[in-house]
Amino acid sequence: MIYIETPRLLLRDWKEEDLVPFAKMNCDPHVMKYFPKPLTKSESFHFYNRIRDEFTQYGYGLYAVEKKEGASFIGYTGFHQVPLDLDFAPGVEIGWRIRHEDWNKGYATEAAKACLLYATEHLSVKKLWSFTSLSNKSSERVMQKIGMTKVMEFPHPAIPDNHPLKEHVLYTIELPNGH
Repeated sequence: MIYIETPRLLLRDWKEEDLVPFAKMNCDPHVMKYFPKPLTKSESFHFYNRIRDEFTQYGYGLYAVEKKEGASFIGYTGFHQVPLDLDFAPGVEIGWRIRHEDWNKGYATEAAKACLLYATEHLSVKKLWSFTSLSNKSSERVMQKIGMTKVMEFPHPAIPDNHPLKEHVLYTIELPNGH
């Protein structure tokens, strides 16, 4: 099922054939630079199952992103439950991950803006959160471009002390017509 369409992208249900490019993206050191480590194939498979479980439980989640031109899987954008160990949980996060070869083309921003509109029109979510490591300026720029406001910086509890990715930045946005 296609949930959201933009001029260049389709945000859709996941397909089994997405697993190989999904795992490839998650083990790419460029893509995973701002995460503690790249994911193994097994970890990507478990992540894929968690994504599917969230769709079953909540009716929304991280949508597979496909370029219309060439019909290729390029990553995901959408909604994810904020981990309960964070001070601002429970809540819903808007997030994205795009394969390295498709960076700097505006896909994450285009998909995230479309997700905000979708959430406003179709979901019962009144506020969205987004966070990343302090050094991930590209992702922080996407947060700013889609109209999010910086709330604070915080030490992520799942990242070990003294790790270069420990410090995170938190953004939020209120949705005008959350159902």
